[in-house]
This record gives sequence, structure tokens and C-alpha cells, in this order.
Amino acid sequence: MPKDGESYVRDETDAQRLDRNYGELLQEFRVAQAGVQILFAFLLTLPFQNRFSQLDEGHQAWYLGTLLAAATAVVLFVAPVAAHRVLFRRRRKDDLVVFAGRLAVLGLIALGVTIIAGVGLVVDLVGGRLASVLSMTAGVLMILGIWWALPARWRGRSGASLR
Repeated sequence: MPKDGESYVRDETDAQRLDRNYGELLQEFRVAQAGVQILFAFLLTLPFQNRFSQLDEGHQAWYLGTLLAAATAVVLFVAPVAAHRVLFRRRRKDDLVVFAGRLAVLGLIALGVTIIAGVGLVVDLVGGRLASVLSMTAGVLMILGIWWALPARWRGRSGASLR
């Protein structure tokens, strides 16, 4: 491990770096994709439950928004695979890595919206509107803090350690 002030140095060509970056992105997609697909599948089954029709129009609209956010996340997390097929053997790995990186960020945003909306809906039904607003606010703060703020803080410090 490098010490403070030192950095990792890789002896790799541009093509090797792109291959490594794309491989790392695909690993990240695999982790997020599995969870979002399970969540999406679960959301798809809810309207077929007997009690779903007992939801008022507002809660049904809230559910639809949550479902659409999950569907968006699924599409964004699967898109790099489709793009890879379209660009395969076209010498466009650099574009593919940039595109996949952007899709990862957008997919995480859609996943975050899905999580917040889903939790908010359930808490609203069980605990009321105030509890729902508080839980969604806490969820937004946790996601922004853990998914973006802390990593951005470490990214801004050269040689910073998580220890």
C-alpha cells in the first residue's frame, strides 16, 4: 500500500486501462443490478395483491412513480451490456467506458429515488405522513452522505486513507 503522498502507479497501456476500467464498471453494475432487478420484480407483483385496490389514488400514483423509478434503474444498469454489443469490435472502448460510467451514476440516482420512494410509501401507509417525510429525509441524507459525500471527500484528498 502506498504511504501518505504516494500514489498507485500502473504500468499499463491505454487499451489495458480501458479494459480494466470497463471490467470494474461491470462488477459495479452486477452488484447494483441484482438488487434493483429483485426490487423491480417485487414491485411488479404488488398490483396483483388483493389489498392493492384499497390504496387511495394518491398512494397508487406514488406506487407508480416508485415502479417507474425502478424500471428506469433497471434500464440504466442493463444499457452498458447493450451498448457493448452494438460497439463490439468497433474500437470504441473509450466511448463505452465514459458512457457506462455516466449510466452508472444515473442508475444509482434512479435506484436512490426508488429506495426513498418505496420506503416513504410504506412508512406513509403504516406510520403516517410525518413519519414518511422524516424517513425519506433521513434516506436522502444517508444516500447523499454515504454514496457521494464521503467518497468525494476522499477523492479530493490525495493520499487520504480510509483508516
